[in-house]
Amino acid sequence: MSTRIPRIVVAAPSSNAGKTSITTGLVAALTARGLTVSPHKVGPDYIDPGYHGLAAGRPGRNLDKWLVGDDRITPLFLHGARGADVAVVEGVMGLFDGAAHASVEPGYGSTAQVAAHLQAPVVLVVDAASQARSVAALVHGFATFDPTVRIGGVVLNRVGSDRHEAILREALGAAGVPVLGAVRRIEDLHTPSRHLGLVPAAERSAEAVRTVRALGAVVESSVDLDAVLRLARTAPDLSGEAWDPAAEVTRVEGRPVVAVAGGPAFTFGYAETAELLAAAGAEVVTVDPLRDDALPEGTRALVVGGGFPEVHASALSANVGLRTAIAELARSGAPIAAECAGLLYLSQELDGEPMCGVLPTTTAMHPRLTLGYRAAVALTDSVLAPAGTRVRGHEFHRTTAGPAAGATPAASPAWQWNADGPEGFVSDGVHASYLHLNWAGSPGMASRFVAAAARLPERAHHAHR
Repeated sequence: MSTRIPRIVVAAPSSNAGKTSITTGLVAALTARGLTVSPHKVGPDYIDPGYHGLAAGRPGRNLDKWLVGDDRITPLFLHGARGADVAVVEGVMGLFDGAAHASVEPGYGSTAQVAAHLQAPVVLVVDAASQARSVAALVHGFATFDPTVRIGGVVLNRVGSDRHEAILREALGAAGVPVLGAVRRIEDLHTPSRHLGLVPAAERSAEAVRTVRALGAVVESSVDLDAVLRLARTAPDLSGEAWDPAAEVTRVEGRPVVAVAGGPAFTFGYAETAELLAAAGAEVVTVDPLRDDALPEGTRALVVGGGFPEVHASALSANVGLRTAIAELARSGAPIAAECAGLLYLSQELDGEPMCGVLPTTTAMHPRLTLGYRAAVALTDSVLAPAGTRVRGHEFHRTTAGPAAGATPAASPAWQWNADGPEGFVSDGVHASYLHLNWAGSPGMASRFVAAAARLPERAHHAHR
């Protein structure tokens, strides 16, 4: 089967060139024209897809070879782009930069590799703030470095003046790569950052909506959208079937309710997780630990993904009703999967604020950023995987977890990666770790997790209503 989806990949020579702003603006501007736009992001990042999704009105999805494997990139793209008129894929880091891991070749998982997988033309965003004619040499180098990657056009970002733009366009005319747009320096238009990068769109609500609209207006006035669409339509048909979560899992009976943490404190998650849970037979509902004082009716399992609980520690701690309900759910043996922010929330305390008290650990902010891909092996049988299961994930945090004095819950380690020591916690139905996973790369986890929820004794089920 082949599918025609007009598409482009937005890349850059390096990080901090303005890819996210240009991509979000493109998605917003094309959506404002009445097109259905499918937004995607290369790599594991959670925050950029939030802005893309806000601009498109549909989920922003990730395309990460490390997390899901080579063979799932095109199927996941086709799945995410169902019903779309055009797809816009934002790259990661520099165009040819990939996973820095000893087990893979240089450039593995790079934007260039994903563009080649998708046979998509690349729009190169160039930060022109500190260059003039040299831009032609830069673009020429990127256009000729890898023959499997087609640079279809350039968007010049942070252009200083009409004269500056004229010099840049003249230089690039000789390079043979068309200029699709020139965006001026706009000092007051940016997305605020903090210790892990941009502030998630879900936390900024109305302000984020205004920013996205403003980015759309800037791109509409500065970029030739018709030329972008013409370029997107040069992408050939893609062969293969769209990813189908139902084909990846074993469905259980009973429709057990699986609550998934959301809201401003827990914004890190992949759309495929909820889709796999639903395909495996769960009724997936959202719980917001900042606002909901009880678990959803009939909850038999809980997933707490990533986010910024450290920013909301006081408010999370003040919600005693939900903290108590989660601790009771854990004591019942119900399956609970927590990663990174979820681990912090299940700990005894976070930066001195009482949390759910499920895990025998105390957590706190730390000045050092822990970041990178991980190849992990499960050390303990759990509701996610049998011992010995190998997975690929990533770490992304500025916190530490240490033993809690006097804590009574006993736990075994969850994972081990590389030569590092054991990491995470497994206790009865609880699995908590700093490791972020995309369950599309290990879909059996959803089947195992929902099956554990369906087996939960009815008396425990009633105890948490």
